[in-house]
Amino acid sequence: MASNRILVIEDDAAIRQGIIDALEFEGYRTFEAARGDTGLDMARSVECDLILLDLILPGGDGLEILKEVRATRPTLPVIVLTARGEENDRVRGLKLGADDYVVKPFSVAELLARVQAVLRRSPERPSDVSEVPFPGGLADLARCEIRFEDGGRARLSEREMELLRYLACNAGRAVSREEILARVWRLEPRGIETRTIDMHVARLREKLRDDPAQPAIILTVRGKGYVFANDER
Repeated sequence: MASNRILVIEDDAAIRQGIIDALEFEGYRTFEAARGDTGLDMARSVECDLILLDLILPGGDGLEILKEVRATRPTLPVIVLTARGEENDRVRGLKLGADDYVVKPFSVAELLARVQAVLRRSPERPSDVSEVPFPGGLADLARCEIRFEDGGRARLSEREMELLRYLACNAGRAVSREEILARVWRLEPRGIETRTIDMHVARLREKLRDDPAQPAIILTVRGKGYVFANDER
């Protein structure tokens, strides 16, 4: 059975309930919103693995929500649901970063197949990892926050949180910059400058209080990449 968490943003109560019933029958955990403004708030704050997003919503335009989600949670997959089947709408949605586009009316079987396909090719961010302990503190990924034993705290950006999650889930294995680009940034690594990965790792080390001269949490493996070396994991 599936265990991924899916946020459904759809104003039509009957359609929304039908989607939720189908997802929950397949084992997915669901969250729901009937308005664009509440949906955007939930998209920013709820720990989910995929968003099903209607385009025509009261309280906010679906494409604007998609644009905001891509800016704040770039690795979160989104499937757009809409009655607007014109090509320009599909193209605009895909250009803004939608992972798939389903035109109403659609069958439950088609929707579930598309959900499964998008989740299979989405970045590896296991839903059961919500906390990452490290010497001297704990990273609370659900809250995007680091808490230290001395009472100190530090905030993580969405990208930093996803990077830390991916490295922690692959603890003890050297992860290449190209793999990080593909799995966390969701970019084709060929021909892309990977210096941005080094900059994010440097900022993450700083927030973890990991000495860049002699790191003990995120290690650099020359010629290979980075490895999360957490003895408490």
